[in-house]
Amino acid sequence: MKFNIALLPGDGIGPEVVAQAVKVVDAVCKKFGHEATYEKGLVGACAIDATGDPFPDATLQTCLKSDAVLFGAVGDPKYDNNPTSKVRPEQGLLAMRKKLGLYANLRPMETYKSLIDKSPLKPELVDGAEFLCIRELTGGMYFGEKGRKDNGNTAYDTNIYSRVEVERILKLAFEYAQRRRKHLTVVDKANVLESSRLWREIAQEMAPKYPDVETDYMFVDNAAMQIVRWPKFFDVLVTENTFGDILTDEASVIAGSMGLLASASIGEHTSLFEPIHGSYPQAAGKNIANPLATILSAAMMFEYAFGLMEEGKAIRKAVTESIEKGFVTEDLAAGGQAQTTSAVGDWVAARI
Repeated sequence: MKFNIALLPGDGIGPEVVAQAVKVVDAVCKKFGHEATYEKGLVGACAIDATGDPFPDATLQTCLKSDAVLFGAVGDPKYDNNPTSKVRPEQGLLAMRKKLGLYANLRPMETYKSLIDKSPLKPELVDGAEFLCIRELTGGMYFGEKGRKDNGNTAYDTNIYSRVEVERILKLAFEYAQRRRKHLTVVDKANVLESSRLWREIAQEMAPKYPDVETDYMFVDNAAMQIVRWPKFFDVLVTENTFGDILTDEASVIAGSMGLLASASIGEHTSLFEPIHGSYPQAAGKNIANPLATILSAAMMFEYAFGLMEEGKAIRKAVTESIEKGFVTEDLAAGGQAQTTSAVGDWVAARI
């Protein structure tokens, strides 16, 4: 097969970790007889610096022409530390999600036996924990009407959802639950929020159409507690944008490092694959960042965008072996010798 992949390295450590994922994609293509071509685009702070726009039209067109998008991260301290800035790197991320129709973010939470001691939770809670978070990505408070009034002294953000948006994401969640352990948890705040009551109402309407799926409902504050109290309870967890943003970051620490967790954003026009960590500007240019989450995002790309499960499995196997053998960056080295970002990329690619 031939793939046209849009590369959006972004800011901070983004270019470094995306470069390692490209090495791995090329190794997979060589092993399995595929061909990948790449086209780069600007997004985030680097795009603002170059064009004044955090998601330029040229980048949008590059993405629309692609079979999949491999993305790094956005964010830069010079914007983070300036609350009055009118244009911000994160606006590029939101614009990208909206314009590409990236309505569903999939974040698998996986644990590795050799890293259980890295988790802040007790080993008996972590061992065997594995679930999928599905976050609605183009609605809710992040995209609702927002502003200031009373001479700037009162601020508001509107959390708004339509039936079509909720049905679309719940349908995907039920279908993924059917493919997994057939357990879906719908997370909301229906005891307080009208938007959450719409979510629960629609979920209850849809559940009978999926009789093989056990469906339960959980308030977001309880879900936040249960994720750390008993993570093995969950199989597929689905929720709205803001809740999902918070819960998926909470879930990420269970594995012991945010540098291990990949994600996919399923879209109307193309799909995007990215690590869940941010731009980590403190490490930019130092060749110390963990590239495994981005490499695992490439595995998800083969599986979800191209339907090539064996190729994804080959990447996962190589990543697992690098962890088991201790060939890892400083966040996972545990007193051993830490490898550089590029060395880990080289090792995984060579192993494939």
